[in-house]
Amino acid sequence: MRGKVDSLTLRRPDDWHLHVRDGAMLKAVIGHTARQCARAIIMPNLVPPVTTVEMALAYRQRILDALPAGSDFQPLMTLYLTDNTRVDELEKAAAHPHIYAVKLYPAGATTNSDSGVTDIFKIDHLVAALVETGLPLLVHGEVVDPAVDIFDRERVFIERILSPLLARHPNLKLVMEHITTAEAVKFVSEQGDNIGATITAHHLLYNRNAMLVGGIKPHYYCLPVLKRESDREALLEAATSGNPKFFMGTDSAPHTRNAKESACGCAGAYTAYAALELYAEAFDSVNALDKLEGFTSLHGPAFYGLPPNEDTVTLRREDWTAPTAISLENGESLIPLRAGETLHWRCCVNG
Repeated sequence: MRGKVDSLTLRRPDDWHLHVRDGAMLKAVIGHTARQCARAIIMPNLVPPVTTVEMALAYRQRILDALPAGSDFQPLMTLYLTDNTRVDELEKAAAHPHIYAVKLYPAGATTNSDSGVTDIFKIDHLVAALVETGLPLLVHGEVVDPAVDIFDRERVFIERILSPLLARHPNLKLVMEHITTAEAVKFVSEQGDNIGATITAHHLLYNRNAMLVGGIKPHYYCLPVLKRESDREALLEAATSGNPKFFMGTDSAPHTRNAKESACGCAGAYTAYAALELYAEAFDSVNALDKLEGFTSLHGPAFYGLPPNEDTVTLRREDWTAPTAISLENGESLIPLRAGETLHWRCCVNG
């Protein structure tokens, strides 16, 4: 599909890395994802974190209750891994039809990760249980060592944590989430079919200049942070390569405006309101729209052993203005990425 394309119909996508929070924020954002995506892997980093099957099922019901009337969206639930997680809880999760993965946050790595894993060797028995059950491990791939530069945390994680982990457990099914560097692209590409990676739209579209040049722009601040232009180019090459190891995971992470625009602003970019449009813009920038359906709609289901969706969405080349803010029912607001700016594609859900 080379040359200028003005309309593109795809199988309905899935989001393999999504934050929807809870309460008023959940009610404000869940409809955006449900409109475009049939399914999404839901992140468990609430307060308190979702550490048990019982908690995950209760959270799933709150998500279903918050959906717009008539929605057929299905939340795919995950458990939050801690130093104290029990093997029998993982076995219970693997046997449950609504639990699809377990999430590893290094303690202190990102939003609501204080309860995360403090030492990967402390949970080696849990990783062995995941291998035994086949339940995927989703990894936030950054070290939290204060001596490591924030722009190098992903690379060092691969060297210190991930490579040794996979050497000990070569059959572990693992997703390295929201990869941000050329080193991560190379690492994932060289692994077996049991290793995959998600890539966000904002890491495909922007480098760190977007966050830092001309003043600090807090709504571009996310973790892992935006990296160098050479890293962005490597991510875009991977996403548009057709390699099934790489698939859509928005890491859309809503925070209130006050939480973002503060002296210690929260990490996270809210992109779910126009996820597919932003990915289309990235793919279009390198004339690779023919690879978009694989990345958004086929590779992820194949990795998770699920069928692709049968219904479709259509993208049309059309300029429109992103909302300047999204209101929450408690009176607060959320500022989306690209607020008030022009987007160049519009997604229409087919009947």
